Amino acid sequence: MGKIKIAIVGVGNCASSLLQGIEYYKSKSGSDAIGLMHWDIGGYKPYDIEVVAAFDIDKRKVGKDVSEAIFAEPNCTTVFCSSIPKSGAIVHMGKVLDGFSEHMKNYPDKFTFVLADESEPTEEEIVGILKESGAEILMNYLPVGSEEATRFYAECALQAGIAFINNMPVFIASDPVWAQRFKEHNIPIIGDDIKAQLGATITHRTLTDLFKKRGVKLERTYQLNTGGNTDFLNMLNRSRLASKKKSKTEAVQAVTAERLIDENIHIGPSDYVAWQKDNKICFIRMEGKLFGDVPMNLELRLSVEDSPNSAGVAIDAIRCCKLALERGKGGVLYSPSAYFMKHPPKQFTDDEAYRFTEEFIAGERED
Repeated sequence: MGKIKIAIVGVGNCASSLLQGIEYYKSKSGSDAIGLMHWDIGGYKPYDIEVVAAFDIDKRKVGKDVSEAIFAEPNCTTVFCSSIPKSGAIVHMGKVLDGFSEHMKNYPDKFTFVLADESEPTEEEIVGILKESGAEILMNYLPVGSEEATRFYAECALQAGIAFINNMPVFIASDPVWAQRFKEHNIPIIGDDIKAQLGATITHRTLTDLFKKRGVKLERTYQLNTGGNTDFLNMLNRSRLASKKKSKTEAVQAVTAERLIDENIHIGPSDYVAWQKDNKICFIRMEGKLFGDVPMNLELRLSVEDSPNSAGVAIDAIRCCKLALERGKGGVLYSPSAYFMKHPPKQFTDDEAYRFTEEFIAGERED
C-alpha cells in the first residue's frame, strides 16, 4: 500500500502524539499493537501515514522539521517515542486570525505561544503549499475558539481539493452549509470535535446509556475537567468556550432517555492547573432514581494523558478518510463522524456508530 499523505494545522500536543504514534507502531504487529481500535483499515496500517506539510504560528516551531517541532515548547505531552526521523516537512507560518487568545500573553512563554515574526501567508499561498506537498487530508488541530481560523483552513482544503478532518469544536461538518459545499466538491470531511479513546465524553455517554438501559432515571449530572496544557490555558477565556461546551453537552444529551433541562446538566472545561501539563482529570457526578423512586448517585474520577488519548482515534479517522477518497465518496462521512467525533451531523448511540463504521470500513455501507 502507498502512504496516506496528511497536512497538519497546529503542531501542538495532539500532533505530537499522532506523529509519535505513527513511528511507535512501526515496530509493532497486529498481535501486539496495544491501544488501537483497528490495526488494519482497508490495508493501511498506522505507520502508513506520512506528514507532508504543517502550519503553526509559534516561532519555536515555524521553520523547523515537523519531527523536531512536535517537541518544542509549549508542548508538554508524554514522550513515548522520542526518536522521530526527519520528515522533510518544514512547519510553515500559518494564519493567526483568532487562533491566539490575547489573555495568553499574560503567562510565561513556556506555557503559551510565542508568535513568530514572519508575515502571515495568504489563502492562495497556503493552498499552493498544500497542493505542492501532495497532501490528501488536512488535519485541524487549532485551539478551542478558533472559529475564523478553522473556517479559513476548511476553505483552503476545499480550494486545494483535499479532505478535511475537523478535530476541534468549531462546527464545519455539522454545519449544513459547509457540509453541502464539501459534498458539491466531492471532498470527504469528518467532524466535529474528536472523541478521546477513553475520555470524559465517551465515559459519560456510556454511563448515561447504561442508566437508560437499566431503567434508572437520570435527574442531573455534571462533568468537570482540569488540565495544564495550552488548550486548558486557552479556555480560561470563557468567550471561546461556547462551541466546546455545546459539543460536549450535546454528546451526552444525545443518549439520555429524556433530555435534561439546562440547569440539570453542566459539562465543560473547568480550570487550568499548570503542573498537570497534558494530564486531564475529569470528575463526573450523576444523580438519579432507582426502583421505587429510591435515590442514588454515582461519582467518578478519570485521569488520562489528554493528547495520546485522541491520537489512535485520529489514526482511524485518517484511514477512513483515505478509503472515502479511494472510493470517490465526498461530503460528510456520517458513520465515522458519529464514532470518532463528539458533535457529528448525525448522532447515533455508540453501539450503532461502531457498527456503522465497521460496515463503512468493509465497504458494506455507503454512508
